Amino acid sequence: MLLGLVISAVPALRAQDAASDERYNKLAGQIEDLRSSQDVFNRKLETLAKDIDALRGQMEKQPAGNFASDEDLKRLAEAIKEVDRKRMDDYERIRTDLKGLGKTLASSGPSGHKTSPAVVEDTSAKAKPTTPDKGFEYEVNKDDTLSLIVKAYRENNIKITMDQVLKANPGLKPEKMRVGQKIFIPAPQS
Repeated sequence: MLLGLVISAVPALRAQDAASDERYNKLAGQIEDLRSSQDVFNRKLETLAKDIDALRGQMEKQPAGNFASDEDLKRLAEAIKEVDRKRMDDYERIRTDLKGLGKTLASSGPSGHKTSPAVVEDTSAKAKPTTPDKGFEYEVNKDDTLSLIVKAYRENNIKITMDQVLKANPGLKPEKMRVGQKIFIPAPQS
């Protein structure tokens, strides 16, 4: 009977051995996977530690904070002074050029612009109480601007300025003139 028990127990023990071996192999594989993962993480940690050390080295080379030194501020102030000096030189040069251009335009003949004081009429007989005694009434045409109207009168030897026209027409908004609007052009003062 003992022999029968031993004989019948041998296959059961072999089955348990095979299952134990399988579990052992499975656990050994998982342990190997964990070791590989740990090695990868250790390499990443080493790389990060090196990067942190490199950043610390860079931070030590720079002054604390992100401030400009006194020398940087002096150079910036000198650069600003130079830019301002050049700006003033440019301003003077532009002003001189504009004066020269104005003289050239005043001395040159008609420019060929089509705007002309077509509806020019002497209103000295019809003096208006709010405007000077002598001058002309002008009806605004399509594409007219106040500067073009003044220029056209100048080309006809009637020397006026935009300021004179604006003073003679209180409330006139040059940017809002409309076709058919009548404006008073004062006669030049002698």
